[in-house]
Amino acid sequence: MLVSTKWLSDYVNIEGIASQDLAEKITRSGIEVDTIIDRSHGMTNVVVGYVKECVKHPEADKLRICQVDVGEEVTQIICGAPNVAEGQKVIVARPGAVLPGNFKIKKAKLRGEESNGMICSLQELAIEGKLVPKAYAEGIYVLPETAVPGESALPLLGLDDQVLEFDLTPNRSDALSMLGVAYEVGAILSQGIELPKISYTESTEKAEDVLKLRVDAIEENPMYVAKVVKNVKIAESPLWLQNRLMAAGVRPHNNVVDITNFVLMEYGQPLHAFDYDRLETGEIAVRLAEEGEKITTLDETERTLKSHNLVITNGHEPVAVAGVMGGLNSEVHDGTTTVVIESAYFAPASVRQTSKEIGLRSDASTRFEKGVDPNRVIAAAERAAQLMAEIAGGEVLAGSVIVDELDKAPARITVSPDYINNRLGMKISLEEMLSILDRLQIPTEAVNGKLVIDAPTRRQDLRIEEDIIEEIARMYGYDHIPMTLPIAESKPGGLTSYQAKRRTVRAFLEGAGLYQALTYSLTSKEHAQQYALETAPVTELLMPMSEDRSTLRQSIIPHLLEAATYNVARRIDSVALYETGSVFLGEEEDGLPQEVEHVAAVITGKWVDHAWQGETKPVDFFVLKGIVEGMMDSLGLSEDLSFEQAVIDGMHPGRTANILHNGEQIGLIGQIHPTEQKKRDLKNTYVMEMNLQKILSIETDELVYVPVPRFPSISRDIALVVDSGTSAGALETVIRSAGGKLLKDVKLFDLYEGANVEEGKKSVAFSLTYTDPERTLTDEEVVKAHDKVLKALTEQAGALLRG
Repeated sequence: MLVSTKWLSDYVNIEGIASQDLAEKITRSGIEVDTIIDRSHGMTNVVVGYVKECVKHPEADKLRICQVDVGEEVTQIICGAPNVAEGQKVIVARPGAVLPGNFKIKKAKLRGEESNGMICSLQELAIEGKLVPKAYAEGIYVLPETAVPGESALPLLGLDDQVLEFDLTPNRSDALSMLGVAYEVGAILSQGIELPKISYTESTEKAEDVLKLRVDAIEENPMYVAKVVKNVKIAESPLWLQNRLMAAGVRPHNNVVDITNFVLMEYGQPLHAFDYDRLETGEIAVRLAEEGEKITTLDETERTLKSHNLVITNGHEPVAVAGVMGGLNSEVHDGTTTVVIESAYFAPASVRQTSKEIGLRSDASTRFEKGVDPNRVIAAAERAAQLMAEIAGGEVLAGSVIVDELDKAPARITVSPDYINNRLGMKISLEEMLSILDRLQIPTEAVNGKLVIDAPTRRQDLRIEEDIIEEIARMYGYDHIPMTLPIAESKPGGLTSYQAKRRTVRAFLEGAGLYQALTYSLTSKEHAQQYALETAPVTELLMPMSEDRSTLRQSIIPHLLEAATYNVARRIDSVALYETGSVFLGEEEDGLPQEVEHVAAVITGKWVDHAWQGETKPVDFFVLKGIVEGMMDSLGLSEDLSFEQAVIDGMHPGRTANILHNGEQIGLIGQIHPTEQKKRDLKNTYVMEMNLQKILSIETDELVYVPVPRFPSISRDIALVVDSGTSAGALETVIRSAGGKLLKDVKLFDLYEGANVEEGKKSVAFSLTYTDPERTLTDEEVVKAHDKVLKALTEQAGALLRG
């Protein structure tokens, strides 16, 4: 709900209260204000101009040279809008003006002609295109004749305004209207409310003489009010009305339609205007639709109705979907002279079901679904009739045509002050409670020490004692509710360290892009020990359901490979899965197998596939290695993590490694052997499995914040020639050991074998970073530490510095 503070001030005095302060008070009372929109966007020097002369630009077919009176002077402005013309009052941004988006207006020359400013469209003043009247959607906005050249255009356009955007909860449907908001703000500020004064002269002709009304579905439509207005003149709405609607997020159309939308926003009561002549029959009949009956709504879409959908008809065919949208066949148009104003109460459940089934939600359906005020149905129709008489020059026929079987009695609630105070833990006096309810304009009496409340029908959310408690609490101030602790023996709940770490592992793997899989713990005897980190006597079932589910697994990898094969066979060529689950090793003293929790993963296909950027990256060993390193880092275990090349049955001999922590094996990682991949009809597929129980049992130190060093670091790159069998990991270990406390980081950035490198040798390049968090290092200190590293590499790894 968008609430214009200028519009709100028509009903309640908010003078002297800044919009920010008002929003804060409203939020504290229970309705959250999401944002405050300044409609001026800081614009200045935007004035009214009068186009005295408009001629075609000699050098451009689509440009016009305009002589514009801006009050102090007549100035020349070049304009490209197709609808600019002589004699118009227009919006002019003078040189020096700054429009929304920090768009600065300067003097300029366009095709050799001087232009001193800009004639503006509404879009250029930050009014959304969807809110601009269609007549001005593709050009400049034309102001009314009464506009005075040279005066600021912002007040004229209602842009000297602040709009509060409410985030309403479903129960506060009363705040879906300006009057509802006024009641709320009036209560907060202890101010009275000024309701619209409705007064107009009726015709001697009676509405019931020209319009017949019949309601055949009283349960769905217990109240229907129709008024008839003759001799209306369809035209553009006055500027004040257009401003009000645009501020509320509604697009102006014409004076009649705009009046119904204005009253909708003002009263919260949806209205609809029918062209009386297009009804043809002089009759309105409300009934349930026939199964499969069709209607084309105002959005020019044909809708197929069901037998429980409520429709408004002319006695024969539908002319509106009740409570949702009118029909195209009865739309008010430029030639309309007689209007039927519909104001009704439609059952919320009926409107909600219809709106959902036909796939159409509107401002009207939103309000009917939540329940409108039954005591505003007639008042809203009268208000619309008044405005049509004033703005459209209409002649309102006497009386209304009404069917009314709606219960409009207020809900009576009785509650004691003690009950309220006990629930809130407060000591609010009876007098203060009466004062709060009086400010909310909720009729209340104190009877025998209790509050007897007749909840106004505009507040559909007030039905039970707890609703009254909420009203008193929020207006008294939630900040005043005392903070107390429960007086009871309690034990805080929480996760164990192991459970929390397991969640960390799952969260990391899912964040890395892997999907969780859940597979059987049972497999075939053939696959029970395949890829197992640790083998032990297998456990077989006495009565297995099948040979493929006869033995408890000792590795999760075979099942994940089955899942990958299943997905690839169904044209999902990129698969990334993980599973945390148990493997079962041997038997314990009680005869049951030892159950150990593992984590395993499988990836195949593409790891990166950005078709738009033309970027593709297939999975490889280092993708999965990076995931393992990231997972261990999330647990605080990355420092002692290492990988050691290994040969494992069923794995690629050159792309497989054991995963070690502090020198102890905790898992394996690598590519499935090409023969096994071919058997499963998989492309390059990589797997890992780790003993999760062992990992999560490792104690880690608490994380300690280390500030970012204030002193610069120094980097040194080295390229080493070593034997082909020497691993980069072994070299990194030597470097870190010899580098001392000044060496903070070591990164491998290059590996080369080929020309200019001796056969049986390879070149490995590292980048070393030296830093001291307490001071700036000198070159001598870095050279000394670096020389130690080079010496250790030569002595311990037989490395030669490559020239």
